[in-house]
Amino acid sequence: MKRCQLLLFFFIGFLPFICWAVSNDTFFELQRDQRQNKCHTAKEAVSNFDIKKPWPYQSNNGDQALYSNLRGNFGKALNHFSNGYLNPAAYDSLVKAMQSGVVADFNAIQIGTGTVKLVNPQGAFAFTLTGIDGWINRIPPAPTFASAETAGEMVEVYWTALCRDVNFNDFGTDPIVASAVADLNSLSDFKGPVVGGVVTPGTFLRGNTPGDLIGPYISQFLYQDIPYGTATITPEQRVPTASSTNDFNTSFNDWFTVINGGSTGNTTAFDGTPRFIRTPRDLAEYVHADFPGQEGINAALLLISYGKDALDPANPYLNNPSQDSFVTFGIGQILALVLKATENALKSAWYHKWVVNRRLRPEEFGFYVNEQVANNVPLGINSELINSDALIEIQAAFMSYFLPVAYPEGSPSHPSYPAGHATFIGALVTVLKAFFNENFVIPSPRQPNALNTALEAYVGPNLTVGNELNKLAANISLGRDHAGVHYRSDGYYGMLLGELVAIDVLNNESFMFNENFTGFTLTTFEGETITVGGKLSP
Repeated sequence: MKRCQLLLFFFIGFLPFICWAVSNDTFFELQRDQRQNKCHTAKEAVSNFDIKKPWPYQSNNGDQALYSNLRGNFGKALNHFSNGYLNPAAYDSLVKAMQSGVVADFNAIQIGTGTVKLVNPQGAFAFTLTGIDGWINRIPPAPTFASAETAGEMVEVYWTALCRDVNFNDFGTDPIVASAVADLNSLSDFKGPVVGGVVTPGTFLRGNTPGDLIGPYISQFLYQDIPYGTATITPEQRVPTASSTNDFNTSFNDWFTVINGGSTGNTTAFDGTPRFIRTPRDLAEYVHADFPGQEGINAALLLISYGKDALDPANPYLNNPSQDSFVTFGIGQILALVLKATENALKSAWYHKWVVNRRLRPEEFGFYVNEQVANNVPLGINSELINSDALIEIQAAFMSYFLPVAYPEGSPSHPSYPAGHATFIGALVTVLKAFFNENFVIPSPRQPNALNTALEAYVGPNLTVGNELNKLAANISLGRDHAGVHYRSDGYYGMLLGELVAIDVLNNESFMFNENFTGFTLTTFEGETITVGGKLSP
């Protein structure tokens, strides 16, 4: 009896704690149940928001239907005839796969005799669930094979090959650059930047977005030390030696080997001393070895090290009385969105590359130039390219009209338009413009000294975050042109496509916030001020 009384007393004494525990667990379960429903509602709201975005009409440039020998279209690593022309049956096998999306059709694509394979054409069919799907955003068709714009782009990449070893800060005095500038000014449809209506040494090989013409050619995000945990990433890197021996595939045999998927066995010779980026060749090698998203991660780490003044004024934690950002509106979210925007941008680029445009690479175009000029084959290439001074200089330097490429393997084996680098750099730069203050002046800017042997303090107009991010995008995009693997339009429209992708990602992210947030203000690559990422009602 006493034992029962003792047990009853014990039970009554602990009853409040038992009830609390049960009720607390019940509360957790109720809260989790509600959370699951809210999460589902948020996903539906994002989907409903995305489905309302219009589908602008998308077309290609018509070259595929125009030329029976497919000279306007990409064929790198597909099977080619021994005379260098693309095998139409191989191209048709590619088109069949791109139209059907069937795995078996991709596996049946007729590739060349070498070991190089096509780079991920099925990536064009990967869905995007964070942001608008990659097939929705439109870009203009690639410039046509016979157009004056394409002629201008090829003239530019030929001159770039000739200027690969000219230091950027010597552009104003170098005679090769002077010849290039004069030649570019003779073109009727050159799309590069101008001052007073003309190309100058100060605009040569620069980008078209706000801030590109201010300060050193290279963005501060490639010249500053990057804090990386307990380590530091310095701007010095491995660079190729400054020599035309590092220009490749200028004979038919070498060109045909790589275009048919083989390897010449040639390799790049490197400087034994690490250098900062000084020349087009240095920049071309930087974008040869980088990985998607690298520049965004580095830039975000540098910007966050500048403190709160570098954050966008709309950040809800900038003046919060009790909290700081981290998971949201902080480095955790910034880095995650940089990589998410990069992934989505590449999916979108791959759709436009493989499904829509299939534009030939500049190294392929160089073969047709050599055919028309050296072998008198009438291919309809615009006369502005055929009669350019660039071709005279190329033939004198390399004894052919093939485009000298900075990489032994030539271009990647995926189509040219839009450029993958340009699309992902456009996306990640847009994310960074949203989270950081575009008007923040970068402290302690640097520039090459007169001898290009070291970086020294830059003295000149202020270099702001927004302008230097634009310049970073141009550097990464045009660096691929410097290598000879892309045209200017590949880069510019790739950047614009990446920007659209990032805006979609930021707007989708707004559905996930708990914070009351009205949105970030940023400046687009074309100079328009927009607000993105504000919290929206489901």
